[in-house]
Amino acid sequence: MRKSLTFFLSGVALAVAASTAVAGERVLEFKLVTKPIDVKVIEAANVEGQTVMSGKFFGVAVFNDGRIGVKEFVNASDSLKGAGPFFGYSTYTFEDGSITARYTGLAKDGKSTGEYTILSGTGSYANATGTGTIESAPNPFKGVNLFNIKLVVRTSGS
Repeated sequence: MRKSLTFFLSGVALAVAASTAVAGERVLEFKLVTKPIDVKVIEAANVEGQTVMSGKFFGVAVFNDGRIGVKEFVNASDSLKGAGPFFGYSTYTFEDGSITARYTGLAKDGKSTGEYTILSGTGSYANATGTGTIESAPNPFKGVNLFNIKLVVRTSGS
């Protein structure tokens, strides 16, 4: 009986340790290259330079250590001569799971900045919450956008 109880308690301790090992906070920082896939831009009548845009985009996330991920997202913006607010919904897929987030931001003077709110996750990001930042980066390429991304991901381990 004593051996059975010891074995059972050891198993419970191991299970608790395993579940808390995946719980916690992780900071993911990477470069993101994005490309429009299906975008519609509408010019506002009688307001020079005013546009409303919505569309689907695709991106590739590249970490400093060589790991990669992909991003599928929808984006909308309301801009006057290239400046104005934007928002969207992203799903990042990494080798160990995915993260879905909503973001908001502002384009101004040729630069974009914004913030993420993490809504959910799968795999090692199951039950994820958290925040993040978006910042445009100097971009030598035409037809794509380049960003610095930081996600602070909290998981409960449950």
